Amino acid sequence: MDISNLKIIKASGEKANFSIERVAESLRRSGANEELIQNTIEKLKAELYEGITTKEIYNRAFNLLKKGNKTSASKYKLKTAIYELGPTGFPFEKFIAALLTHSGYKTQTGKIYQGKCVTHEIDVEAKTDSKLVLIECKFHNAGKNCDVKIPLYIDSRFRDIKNFRSNGENKLDFEEGWVVTNTRFTSDAVKYAKCANLKLLSWDYPKDEGLKDRIDQLGLYPITVSTLLSEREKNFLLSRDVVLCQELINDTFYLDHLGINNPRKKRILEEMKDLCKH
Repeated sequence: MDISNLKIIKASGEKANFSIERVAESLRRSGANEELIQNTIEKLKAELYEGITTKEIYNRAFNLLKKGNKTSASKYKLKTAIYELGPTGFPFEKFIAALLTHSGYKTQTGKIYQGKCVTHEIDVEAKTDSKLVLIECKFHNAGKNCDVKIPLYIDSRFRDIKNFRSNGENKLDFEEGWVVTNTRFTSDAVKYAKCANLKLLSWDYPKDEGLKDRIDQLGLYPITVSTLLSEREKNFLLSRDVVLCQELINDTFYLDHLGINNPRKKRILEEMKDLCKH
């Protein structure tokens, strides 16, 4: 079929023009070779129709890719895998803390800070010897972005903490406040954050330093990318605060606890090790 004017439905419900180049680029980021990318695209073209959703396009591309290269398929599903860290958002906080731990920070989640007016529970505290970063995480389902109200609200909390710790024995080297989301920020949210000196981190922001870039560069994939673990097994691991593939490689006790037999355990660990190469 002619796909040059094909209209698709985004997660937000908006219509958009289908872009085969964007699909090819996302497949390329998964590490698939050009032959597999072209084969996947040719088969995908035959399955497209007017009004198809981006979710359905993703599902079809993922299933085609999985037949050719399971590791690439796991990387391709990264965005969906992060959605699977929900719906409470707490595993997402643990995931962000784990990313920062592997980037040289000492981290804690759910720490209470006294403000000038009220107390605040901070999602993630990240420290180095010379720097303190306080981070609020906002987990959303597909199609919902962070608007300006979120950095406005979080900025007021950070200011309250700073005001309490501005002098005397309460003085603390609180250098940065971050807002992290698994989706995207609106343009007004970005504008406000720049003005208020808040650092934003989203799926693809800042450019070339967003979540997807950091995860790929560090090889720190969430366990939910696995194509071999069942939903029940993933939920069990998340409930035990195992959020990274790397953590599972380093401690296979949990796979034994799940009663996974040795041949399947070996395949799961091989999948994890392939993903963590970077």
